[in-house]
Amino acid sequence: MDATMSEVVQFIQENDVKFIRLAFCDIFGNQKNIAIMPTELARAFEHGIHFNASALRGFLNVEDSDLLLFPDPGTMSVLPWRPAQGRVVRFYCDIRYPDGTPFEGDGRHLLREAGRRARRAGYAITMGTASEFYLFELDDKGHPTTIPHDHGEYFDVAPLDKAENVRRQICLTLEEMGIQPESSHHEQGPGQNEVDFRYAEALEAADNFVTFKSVVKSMASSSGLFASFLPKPLQGAPGSGLHLSISIMKDGKNLFHPSFEQSADGRSFVAGILRHAAEMTIFGNPLTNSFQRLGEYEAPKYITWSHQNRAPLISIPLANGQLANRMKVRAFDGCINPYIVFALLIHAGLDGIEQKLPLAPACDENLFTASDAVRARYESLPASLCDAVRCAESSEFIARYLPQKARNAFFAAKQAEHDRIALADDRLAAERSLYFERY
Repeated sequence: MDATMSEVVQFIQENDVKFIRLAFCDIFGNQKNIAIMPTELARAFEHGIHFNASALRGFLNVEDSDLLLFPDPGTMSVLPWRPAQGRVVRFYCDIRYPDGTPFEGDGRHLLREAGRRARRAGYAITMGTASEFYLFELDDKGHPTTIPHDHGEYFDVAPLDKAENVRRQICLTLEEMGIQPESSHHEQGPGQNEVDFRYAEALEAADNFVTFKSVVKSMASSSGLFASFLPKPLQGAPGSGLHLSISIMKDGKNLFHPSFEQSADGRSFVAGILRHAAEMTIFGNPLTNSFQRLGEYEAPKYITWSHQNRAPLISIPLANGQLANRMKVRAFDGCINPYIVFALLIHAGLDGIEQKLPLAPACDENLFTASDAVRARYESLPASLCDAVRCAESSEFIARYLPQKARNAFFAAKQAEHDRIALADDRLAAERSLYFERY
């Protein structure tokens, strides 16, 4: 909903709104919120709502802990699963210090700045997500299990696909919130599903993805199920990824269509992302569990691009023999902070254009079945969370676009996760304890 402050206040007064949720993400992409009463909204817009940032992992220490939430009026959305009488609305918020300066760990601010850079250079960038997730049964105490909701396979229908009604409710709820899904279907794994979204400007696309995860979790819970975005929740089954489609326009022309081969800017944009793919891995694959997925079941491991094979990190799809109007980044999973990841992708691509980076030839080999000699031609993504941390820590690119406080907090937390699981007697049990119910 695109609205001004005065329009928002009027809507709340006229529509029996009783609670207002001020939502934001921590630096790891986990949604947080505080509820205020409608009488406090004007104060929130003007002065912000205080919270103790030292209580949130990765934010601030006790000595420097005061932060303020400022609701973005354009993000107001009624929560359809809450009561129609005494409605609940939600805003996404910007995070600032008491002196008004943006907080370094505010991903919305980082992504907004990346978008401004693109617009200054004359580029309009839109993004669309396609996210996979699993649905699991609950035990008799209501706790999540790893028992899949069904044993359907790719594109199956009922009765093999038991999640038709859940996906329907997810899509209808998102539509009520002003978010437009394009398609939904059963995926390859037992209990695995996917929902794809229409394109949006990058900040809106990131907001939409955070909303999507919340809706999936809520609709699954109301159906007596648990939804998991964990990259590899089941051993021996396909992992869950997040495929991100990106379109770039300049002067009304799409850089990927009709001739990607003749688009110097389009090719350099892709080259910039490939050059920094390894350094961005810690943000696109942020859990120890993420690295169990890469290199299996069509999840990319090597830093390559192609028009049509299923192995590359980036694909420029073909449609009816003609190039489509987008690129697709296939390496990420649903546990990302989308604001940070989308911002880094934009900066990497724009750096590629500014530096006129050449794009390497397409990789048309099937790297899942290719020989070691063929695979050795290509650089691979980091093989573990620890490797990914080391790669990002030494990156001038990451240091340029992610503030030091946010970098240090993120890297320290991820290194601690790696060490905790590496030292555990039962690594799978430790990973499940750390991640399963949270993601």
